Amino acid sequence: MDRVIDLDEAATVIADRRATWEAAGLVVEPVTWRDGAAPWPQRLETDRSRTQDPDSVGVHLHNALGDGARRDAELLVVLYRGGWADIDYLVDAEDAGVLPSPALRSAQEFGALLDACVARVFGDGAEDPTRRTATPGTAGPVGSRGE
Repeated sequence: MDRVIDLDEAATVIADRRATWEAAGLVVEPVTWRDGAAPWPQRLETDRSRTQDPDSVGVHLHNALGDGARRDAELLVVLYRGGWADIDYLVDAEDAGVLPSPALRSAQEFGALLDACVARVFGDGAEDPTRRTATPGTAGPVGSRGE
């Protein structure tokens, strides 16, 4: 898999948003890493030092229990070093699925995608108002899997 995005920079993008998400009432689970050099099946690790050659970084957000109309909302975003993301979400029983991802070329583009996904799933209150957001899938063509 090509190395398009520095996953350590992407993890910093996630960390930079954590306080805003938590202040908005979201639970931010530990970041997960997958080691591309590990034998199959590759385990997800929460400790970056346990991955020699990370090929993905992921984040899972959800509302705290009992948090109003969108109390069951969840978002799972996994960024691959090849420049694409898998985005799964659940707002409620009628609004769940996969969001499109454009081809990503930088951690900054990943940050804009995260902001757009969080706004889509949890509403604008969970988004950092100082960041510019775009609708998921509109920043460019849908990314190929690089396989």
